[in-house]
Amino acid sequence: MAIIHPQQDFNPDLIDAMVVGVASKLAVHDSGPHTHRSHQLLFAQAGCMSIELEQRICLLPPSRAVWIPAGMVHRVLMTGVVEYRSLYFSLDTVLPDFDKVQIMDVNPLLRELIERMAHWQWDMPVGDQKTVLALFLEEIKSAPREYWQLKMPKHPRLQTWLSDLKQDHLLPEQLNTFSKQIGMSTKTVSRIFKAETGMSYQAWRQQWRLLKAMNLLADDLQVNQVADKLAFSSDSAFISFFKKHTGHTPLHYQNNE
Repeated sequence: MAIIHPQQDFNPDLIDAMVVGVASKLAVHDSGPHTHRSHQLLFAQAGCMSIELEQRICLLPPSRAVWIPAGMVHRVLMTGVVEYRSLYFSLDTVLPDFDKVQIMDVNPLLRELIERMAHWQWDMPVGDQKTVLALFLEEIKSAPREYWQLKMPKHPRLQTWLSDLKQDHLLPEQLNTFSKQIGMSTKTVSRIFKAETGMSYQAWRQQWRLLKAMNLLADDLQVNQVADKLAFSSDSAFISFFKKHTGHTPLHYQNNE
């Protein structure tokens, strides 16, 4: 069986197979921090999900997949309806350079391979899997990589703020307001973010804004609604911002999920 229902218990680590594939559709979901003994490929067929790793947030927009190596602690969050496919691979199927999290674009052939593997029977003979698996590995090896990620600062005084930000999906304040909010000087805040995320606070805030915009658009909010939620001065300002960072307009992004 490959279809997993929302209330169904499922643990791929209990299944002895070279490839375990599942398909599911969830609304609001929080997996909680967890690990797998196998490698995982998570594919957002429709909808958008966030993946929390140690001091990092990754966004998985529609038609993208993420490779999560075995043993890596991760937490998957879904705030809207998400149709996804998840493939779990035994350790001997890993590629040499797949020892870290990677987000990749999924072309039509790779999408079809993921769909086939997500629905095949878990007890399928290994010999019957090998041709599809070999083609799949070649396709993900050459798939274009994307970097929809944001590194989190580790400073103790920022952890409550970060927790509230992630839980309530808030928009980070401008630097002056934020520094007063947490009782730090703007210089100290800037130094912390540069040292711990590699980005200035303003650049970090803009990346947060971008990832949130992609998430909201994937949830089918209108462009003007997203612009308003993320405090852009106008719809055109938001469209210009989005196109600058992604190469596409928000409407193009929504229509090509």
